[in-house]
Amino acid sequence: MERSAYYRNRVLPWLLLAPQLTLVLVFFYWPTSQALYWAFTLEQPWGGGNSWVGLQNFISIFGDKSYWSTVLRSGLYAAVTTGISMSIALVLASFVDRSLKGTKFFQSVYVWPYAIAAPAAGVAFRFIFAPESGLIGALNTIWPGLWNPAINGGQALLMVMVCHAWLGIGYNFIFFLAALQMIPRSISEAGAMDGARPVRRLLDLQLPLIAPTVFFLMIMNLISSFTDSFGLIDVMTEGGPFGQTEVMVYKIYFDGFKTLDYSGAAAQSIVLMLIVIALTFVQFKWVERRVHYN
Repeated sequence: MERSAYYRNRVLPWLLLAPQLTLVLVFFYWPTSQALYWAFTLEQPWGGGNSWVGLQNFISIFGDKSYWSTVLRSGLYAAVTTGISMSIALVLASFVDRSLKGTKFFQSVYVWPYAIAAPAAGVAFRFIFAPESGLIGALNTIWPGLWNPAINGGQALLMVMVCHAWLGIGYNFIFFLAALQMIPRSISEAGAMDGARPVRRLLDLQLPLIAPTVFFLMIMNLISSFTDSFGLIDVMTEGGPFGQTEVMVYKIYFDGFKTLDYSGAAAQSIVLMLIVIALTFVQFKWVERRVHYN
């Protein structure tokens, strides 16, 4: 018989919940409500009140071609970083799961990137990919102009995406390894006895069995790519060169704090929130149908 806990004092549960509820209210619901209000009003840069403009802020950003370029760039950024990070993490987890020599050491090493702050990693990768030093500097000496993210937008975006993907490998690795270790060894052994190579066993046997973990990580990585890229871009490129690394979350910051367009930035933040919600809904509506939990 299950025993349920209850409180004789009706005030005590609310007192215990009060700190968490306060944090959610102050740092989520209140800023969200303010963004919604600003998105439909014209906020003065230096104060002095605001005026109701309805959908004008949204019409302005949707009519801006540079904004749509930012949206497409954000989609590319999310797809590439998610694909690279999850693929590498799955390969590393599969090697560690096979209990090869030295896996205990690497099992702890692979998690370290997850503990590094994004701005710190951005500074490190900015020096690693610097065109005037190290291996890249030597290559530029042989082939001048081969790599220079300061003037090449594609190279700058690639540099940021590689850094973001590297940061997420540790997080994905933990979940992939835990999922692989939950699979009975008899299944992999049966596949090996039938002549399946390790890659074939991973694709045909193990990957379908860890589909719920793959689905969860896909959602978390895509959300992170859309919302957590600001620190890296601000440290590594500041949106340059010529706005070629400017994604949606960084454009919100730039328009709001640099050009003081608070209303436009608020409207962009609402659009970003709706895109993330819609993307998550689509994944649960259609992608999850291919996921088997039993």
